[in-house]
Amino acid sequence: MTGVEQNVTDSYLWLEDVTDEGALDWARARNEVVAQRFASTERFADIEQDVLAMLDDDTKIAFPGRRGPWLYNFWRDAEHKRGLWRRTTFESYATDEPDWDVLIDVDALAEADDENWVWAGAAVLRPSQERAIIHLSRGGADATVEREFDMTTRSFIAPEDGGFFLPEAKSRIGWIDADTVYVGTDFGPGSLTDSGYPRIAKRWARGTALATADTVYEGEASDVSISAGYDRHPGFERHYVARSTDFFNEEVFLLDDDGSWRLVETPTDADVGWYRDWLTVRLKTAWETGGTTYEPGSLLVTDLPGFLAGGREFEVLFAPDPHTSLHTYGWTENHLILTTLRDVQTELRVLTPGPDGWTSTELPDTPAMSTTSINNLDPLEGGDEFMLTTTGFTTPTTLLSTAVGESPVVLKESPEYFDAEGIETEQFFATSDDGTSVPYFVIRHRDRRGTPTPTIMSGYGGFEISRTPGYLGGAGTAWLARGGTYVMTNIRGGGEYGPEWHTAALKEHRHRAFEDFAAIARDLVARGITTPDRLGAVGGSNGGLLMGVMLTRYPELFGAILCQVPLLDMKRYHLLLAGASWIAEYGDPDKPEEWAYLSEYSPYQNTDPDKQYPPILLATSTRDDRVHPGHARKMAALLESQDRTVWYYENIEGGHGGAADNKQAAYLGALGYEFFIQMLMEGRRSA
Repeated sequence: MTGVEQNVTDSYLWLEDVTDEGALDWARARNEVVAQRFASTERFADIEQDVLAMLDDDTKIAFPGRRGPWLYNFWRDAEHKRGLWRRTTFESYATDEPDWDVLIDVDALAEADDENWVWAGAAVLRPSQERAIIHLSRGGADATVEREFDMTTRSFIAPEDGGFFLPEAKSRIGWIDADTVYVGTDFGPGSLTDSGYPRIAKRWARGTALATADTVYEGEASDVSISAGYDRHPGFERHYVARSTDFFNEEVFLLDDDGSWRLVETPTDADVGWYRDWLTVRLKTAWETGGTTYEPGSLLVTDLPGFLAGGREFEVLFAPDPHTSLHTYGWTENHLILTTLRDVQTELRVLTPGPDGWTSTELPDTPAMSTTSINNLDPLEGGDEFMLTTTGFTTPTTLLSTAVGESPVVLKESPEYFDAEGIETEQFFATSDDGTSVPYFVIRHRDRRGTPTPTIMSGYGGFEISRTPGYLGGAGTAWLARGGTYVMTNIRGGGEYGPEWHTAALKEHRHRAFEDFAAIARDLVARGITTPDRLGAVGGSNGGLLMGVMLTRYPELFGAILCQVPLLDMKRYHLLLAGASWIAEYGDPDKPEEWAYLSEYSPYQNTDPDKQYPPILLATSTRDDRVHPGHARKMAALLESQDRTVWYYENIEGGHGGAADNKQAAYLGALGYEFFIQMLMEGRRSA
């Protein structure tokens, strides 16, 4: 029985047909209402102009991606709407006016091809860097077209001339050598998983038909995806396959000398990596091996050849505590650098292997209430050099260059986009329903202390994604400068306190993320920071689901809600686009025991005609091929049928990010801030 047949009572199922003209006309009509209400004011125009000027600013940092001697950058500004892919040397980049070598002008390419191209990245052949596989998206979708590019002639290589080419699909492609790639794509019926990603990995030689490529691994339709890759480290070359059985579990295989794939026998929910002959394992659950039990959140290291031969002795490089978790880690040529979070604030540490074991050194100068990140590690060609970025809610980003054992040198500094004089950042902790202490940051002018003010609180709480401080350029100009308060929450479901902070809100425990967010809303009121009628909430994607639950379960806590690219129909989410890949996060609605808890909070199934809801703006994108726009469409139609105060906006392109270029991003940003200003500052809540 099909999903449609199972849901014959869904009056708005027709809105799931993404490109149906009737559904698009429905969306366009509501876009006009939104434009008249929110995009026609002089203030909206000012906010949009400010945000666009910030996005287009040619003095902002051109953040580089290092590949050996080259620093690559993708750049958008007012003159280059779709962007430039370019590169320069480190020496040139360190000057005030770098000499950029433009490789691809996406605006010119889109015009020449008569396509709505959106840049989706590039896979550069190393070490020669003479070729690249370019990923191009139509309108910002996750699905891409793959085209080979000659870096010396600045031209694409046509398939008939031996160039690698893949039509639009959610493909995986990576270099083995100049004439061979690993590829996973839509090879035809049965070649994709239920989630819409590659089920089969093949080895494809230049000049041969894709249909004749050698299959190296096949997964199951129920898997999320299959991918193959090649580690080119001289003397340690390895071919590998990754089989993602669900969103959080992955089997990793290495190619043996006899041509067979050997399973790396680590926990499937662990993050597994290798460098030279070091094997690193970051645990998400406890692991008993070799007579020792290692705790969740730990980072372990051992000798890879010894492990494959049966050895199970590990050294613990990091062990979590109740306040500290491992955020990221990566190798330079001779060292392993860790970024940790202590109550959501970053600390850095350098670990060095030696004949007597590993030594540890702390990297100082990580400011409080900010985020310091490690960038551009290149252990094969970059030695022990790397870059650092530091940013805070009111502090623009600074990019620094350094190497292990050397003092950082400032390379670039972002401009300030709002007057931060007097604006402070504070961290508080709310107590959730089960007694858990949940952190959040409050950003406001010091003169607002003791006075309840209009407040926007943002939330996500899923997929072990940690939310850390970052410069509030748009919010600063549009909201803080107008006297508003901004709040960033760190609820369970994220990774701020390690994997157990995430697993605490998985599946049947999802309610904890919602309870955390609601507890913070109450705490803001109890501390006198705001009042319910002046408290707004915003979230996108998984955070959009959070917003849907706030609307239907906790409407009395909020004065307005902005719900972006959301999941809302948890009965059908797994049948729509990439939804099946998230069953490990939310549960399977086709299983009665799992639908039992999903049905308790699924916003689309839990609207209550007898409850009063705050005004809501739902925003999505027609070209979002990750979270189906039908979620937002159907929820808007349902709320309209109940005479709720609801507005709906659908960008006809833009993908899961909601916008395909800076102008669209500025429009969406201004729309959200104008909505909150009218709802929370002016109290204009009627439709």
